[in-house]
Amino acid sequence: MTSGHVSLIPLRHTAWDADPAAEVQADLLTALETGAVGCFAQLSFPVSNAEAGLFSASIAGSMKNVSYDASNAQLGGTAAQGPERRTLSEMLARFSDQAAVLIDRLLPAYRGRVTRGRTSFRPVEIAGRQTSWRKDDTRLHVDAFPATPVHGRRILRVFTNVNPGGRPRTWRVGEPFDTIANRFAPALRVPPPGMAHALRWLHVTKSVRTPYDALMLQLHDRMKSDDAYQAACTQTTVDFPAGSTWLAFTDQVSHAAMAGQYQLEQTFLVPVDAMREPERSPLRILERIKKRRLA
Repeated sequence: MTSGHVSLIPLRHTAWDADPAAEVQADLLTALETGAVGCFAQLSFPVSNAEAGLFSASIAGSMKNVSYDASNAQLGGTAAQGPERRTLSEMLARFSDQAAVLIDRLLPAYRGRVTRGRTSFRPVEIAGRQTSWRKDDTRLHVDAFPATPVHGRRILRVFTNVNPGGRPRTWRVGEPFDTIANRFAPALRVPPPGMAHALRWLHVTKSVRTPYDALMLQLHDRMKSDDAYQAACTQTTVDFPAGSTWLAFTDQVSHAAMAGQYQLEQTFLVPVDAMREPERSPLRILERIKKRRLA
């Protein structure tokens, strides 16, 4: 990767359960850990006739996405009931399972170390959606979770464009993480002692927020709220075609979703010590900048 540019890596992979060559696995691991986006133009997720009936923005009710938790088969963020709800749950469970197999095959170095997070179905058109700047995903940002601290773990996400009308999912991809971190670091503050436990006690967070989680949330907000940065930073527009899949460490890759409707997404958490090059993680970069342990 060159300074000031995030790489997009095209990959020939057409089956979720295929075993790529060892050199492909090694190259992809290195690319992802250095902040690249792996793109599979011909890796589609098949949708059944029954599932095709779920493709309406109304399926999410007032929410922007439907969520599914594979650990307890809990479905949220949807107005669907009865058979429609069961079909929706089954589709998300199947996508979650296929995404987990994909990561296992593509990144065997992480095998046994990956925790499966939430699955999402995003049926609402992004372009023109009215929301607050903090929740506006058309603004460049790196991912951080307000309620569910990651404690330094990496956020690895698999995305698939399942748009039935053939429309692409359009992203902007921004600068490398170390460039972003150094730009915003002077404004990032480690919270005072006791704040993390107070947030947990008040049920604002589901576990104790580490200094790393706090800094990443601040970074997310600083990026989104800075209009000048959004307009002037180095960035590239990317169209992910319908029927394609892509993956990235979204805590590291600066990204913004600009247009598109109907996307499936699976989150995985990867511990830093499972990485081939832990020093490239956002945790280690922020620790070097702040000169202290953060998680």
